[in-house]
Amino acid sequence: MSWLEHVSFLKFSRGCTSAYFERLLSVVSDLGSRIPVLNLHHIAGMLLRNSVLKSLPGTSPFGIACRRSASTKSLKETIEEVIPVKQAHLKKLKTEYSDTSIGDVKVGNVIGGMRGLRAMLWDSSVLDPEEGIRFHGLSIPDCKKALPAAPGGKEIIAESMLWLLLTGQVPSPEQTRELSRELAQKGNLPSSIESLVDSLPRTLHPMTQLGIGVAALNHDSSFQAAYEKGMKKSEYWTHTLDDSLNLVARLPALAARIYRNVYKPGAALPEINPDLDLVGNYTNMLGYGDNHDLTGIPSTGGNASAHTAHLVGSTLADPYLSYSAALFALAGPLHGLANQEVLRWQLSMLKEVGEEVSHDTIKEYLWKTLKSGQVVPGYGHGVLRNPDPRFIALQEFCESKPELMNSPIIQLVKKTYEVAPGVLKEHGKTKNPYPNVDAASGCVLYHYGLTEFKYYTVIFGVSRALGCITQLVWARALGLPLERPKSYSLEAIEQLAKSGSS
Repeated sequence: MSWLEHVSFLKFSRGCTSAYFERLLSVVSDLGSRIPVLNLHHIAGMLLRNSVLKSLPGTSPFGIACRRSASTKSLKETIEEVIPVKQAHLKKLKTEYSDTSIGDVKVGNVIGGMRGLRAMLWDSSVLDPEEGIRFHGLSIPDCKKALPAAPGGKEIIAESMLWLLLTGQVPSPEQTRELSRELAQKGNLPSSIESLVDSLPRTLHPMTQLGIGVAALNHDSSFQAAYEKGMKKSEYWTHTLDDSLNLVARLPALAARIYRNVYKPGAALPEINPDLDLVGNYTNMLGYGDNHDLTGIPSTGGNASAHTAHLVGSTLADPYLSYSAALFALAGPLHGLANQEVLRWQLSMLKEVGEEVSHDTIKEYLWKTLKSGQVVPGYGHGVLRNPDPRFIALQEFCESKPELMNSPIIQLVKKTYEVAPGVLKEHGKTKNPYPNVDAASGCVLYHYGLTEFKYYTVIFGVSRALGCITQLVWARALGLPLERPKSYSLEAIEQLAKSGSS
């Protein structure tokens, strides 16, 4: 069957409109000269779910990505179908646009932490300053509508988000449940890792313990073992995927063991329940029941921890070593401690003004904070210029739970949001006067009884793995090279600046 016959079949079997069909035909005609004819499943996946098509005018990313096939294919089989299309897209970029500029590099970018530089390929998500984060074209509200929830829950199940990130497709409930079962089967820690973690001093920071534990999981790395045996480059991604899924599966048990050792010594650690999803097992092992409504939202690639994972992974370090490095970046005070700082600030306000807070008392406290030379924690963002959609999602979650809306700390978060943007605009020293996700996340954890501030970043580290391992898998599938930017001294930068301005 030819390309045209394949696409014509899709038009009638999938019920495509004529305009939609014309766009499909345009994409196929363009790609047809670059990649071999694939089977019907490959083409259907490409046309209905691939990001190439999502960029076409008039095509709704949500409408495409939320199409669920009746496929019972595994995660690995689904990724394998998408790889040739992504490889063809990358080849097209290299062939047609390698010498095309996509922005200027200013001295301020170089000496300002590379902020704003368009210098990194991260295909699973894009952060728009106005709209917020999108995962393969889907906003957070889109994801909440399209992605399966856990049985008995209303929030996105982590496994469905992982599937979306890795494939660009929305999984069926059956595929999601099968992935949950697979991760549960892989979730137990090797006895050597249990012994290692148990031997660490309770006074060692939980994030340090997590980084040590993840690095030690490298002992059983599929990628490292296969690399030492001389595997082909085309096989890199499969072993990276194996390691990545093992890492995601074992993180809850590792993080829960650290929590029990540090904060509840001697308490029994529940076994992994094969009938629970990843987050359900994690919260159960922490001792807070199988709360299906708690999940994390991955971030984009330019932040310090995600970039660290990508950078270390580009050396062909296995996912365990790569993500261990990312965790140590996340442990830095400028990166992963924000929700703790917000919570401390909110509790300090609550202590000073009391539980019966008004907009006026909050406004006074905000000005007191600003006039003391401090920033209002939880407000502002390096990229966003509107309220963080992740914050909005947390607010909606709180509003759906009467027990949360009756919580003094949650009420304070809500009322602060109603006042703070106006105060910050009047103050005039912030580009974004709106809340980010940290403005609420720590307070929600605190309400549920998890009051150990130092542990909050560990939870952050467990959820962030979903996005980081996705990048590692696709970097190997696409054959991305070792990251190696060029560096300059202060004098060299000055000379370049002078020659450029003359």
